[in-house]
Amino acid sequence: MRVIAVDWSGAAHTARRHIWLAESSRSGRLDRLECGRDRTQLCDHVQALEDVVIGFDFAFSFPAWFVRSLGVDTAPDLWACVSERAEDWLHACQPPFWGRPGCRRPPASGPPLRRTDQAVPRTAGVAPKSIFQVGGAGAVGTGSLRGMALLHRLHQTGAAIWPFSVNSGSSPTVVEIYPRLLTGPVHKSRPQARADLLERRFPDLAADHRELAILSEDAFDAAVSALVMVENTADLQSLPPETDPDLQLEGRIWHPHWRADAP
Repeated sequence: MRVIAVDWSGAAHTARRHIWLAESSRSGRLDRLECGRDRTQLCDHVQALEDVVIGFDFAFSFPAWFVRSLGVDTAPDLWACVSERAEDWLHACQPPFWGRPGCRRPPASGPPLRRTDQAVPRTAGVAPKSIFQVGGAGAVGTGSLRGMALLHRLHQTGAAIWPFSVNSGSSPTVVEIYPRLLTGPVHKSRPQARADLLERRFPDLAADHRELAILSEDAFDAAVSALVMVENTADLQSLPPETDPDLQLEGRIWHPHWRADAP
């Protein structure tokens, strides 16, 4: 089984340098670790893949109250809506969105986090941020809004996007990941800390892939995420459909111990 992890970070004008893709088909080794595609090219690339599980590190949905406020009642309908409206939302940065210059965090209209954001384990005190934050340190909103356009395309071509749907054929299975849950408590802004983790946890990693993964946080996140995913292929191949109505709208973050989460 092949797995792919994509680090989706970076602004549009720097995407080619910051969007990293790591692929693995065997424990402790990578088949490739690369960047160079913009978001459109990355979409085209993954759309053509079969028999693979792909992890993306952006939020696949919003808190359920916001989804329902848009007048949609399924995740695919949400992705279609966001595909049309994301750039307007980002430009205007009106409540509940915030984080752009001059756009302070507004009073909450509802919970700022999804249930899965609250349920996953904290890693050295670090937890997922609100998708409504579209600017500032650690913001995940911009990448997530633009990522939902990719989910819309993948859904239209038959991909199974968990937990909203599960695979019954050769189409890709797509899961949401949060790399901090997969790397563990490491000071990943420090090259030496990245090198130490790779040496300790993945001693068989090829030298060229190790060197690339040490070069940047983006490459490191993609590499470690793929290496952890391939260690858990049995779980990734048996992901069940979601039955909780709110989680059917909000989604779940996959990690090796996701079944222990209590969202």
